[in-house]
Amino acid sequence: MSDAPIIVKKKKHARHKGHGGAWKVAYADFVTAMMAFFLLLWLLNAATKEQLEGISNYFAPVSTRPQSSGSGGFLAGEAAAEKGTLEARDERAKPSAPKTDAHGFPAAEAEAPTLDEREERQLAEAEKALRAAVAKLPNAEVLSKSLLVDNTPEGLRIQIVEQEGLPMFPRGGSTMYTHTEALLSMVAKVILEMPQAVSISGHTDALPFRGSSGYSNWELSADRANAVRRALVGGGVPESRIARVIGKAANELLLPDQPEAPANRRMTVVLLRGSKASR
Repeated sequence: MSDAPIIVKKKKHARHKGHGGAWKVAYADFVTAMMAFFLLLWLLNAATKEQLEGISNYFAPVSTRPQSSGSGGFLAGEAAAEKGTLEARDERAKPSAPKTDAHGFPAAEAEAPTLDEREERQLAEAEKALRAAVAKLPNAEVLSKSLLVDNTPEGLRIQIVEQEGLPMFPRGGSTMYTHTEALLSMVAKVILEMPQAVSISGHTDALPFRGSSGYSNWELSADRANAVRRALVGGGVPESRIARVIGKAANELLLPDQPEAPANRRMTVVLLRGSKASR
């Protein structure tokens, strides 16, 4: 038996070295790419057709001029997450309709007239119509001095005043003369073209008047105001257009410094501003 020693060889297995962190970097890149992909899908879904065309033109521009900033894209530097950003930009991109005036003609800053402005135009037209109608009456030059028309805060005021030598009524009476009826017939035609309600008042001078049974300037002015009402109704003005009929005697003199002047004896018809009477 041999005395040689027995040698046992043990094979050592080398440990596996660690793989390091390279896989983490690759995974992070993958996640970032997926997030960018889904964000792109969201943006494309939220964009309108016009904006999609803008994106297409951005990547295939017809102009060779370079963009100086990234804000030249379809978001124009605004955050996509902000609510309404895309819709707001779409609305701003739409051309605004040209403004027009009340008659439909183009105008830079034209606006439709308000109710007050429309009424002012109506009253101004009525005043012109009255003056034009008086000019066509016989003895127009004389009768025009008996017609006073002015625009007051209450409305368009039409006054038929007496002149020296040209009375509207007999002294102390309420039966009007023919030329007075002609003037009131003309006034009725203008009133019919207007929508406002009508106020009628009678006025006398300051000369005291006493008739039988205590008849005074109060009764006289009221009777003359009602005579005007009957003349207007006879000219076609509906009773429903008459808002009030008042006798004011000498309380509102036209010529306060001449209390007995003929011009103080007058009838006043007012187209009341802001009223809308039934026709």
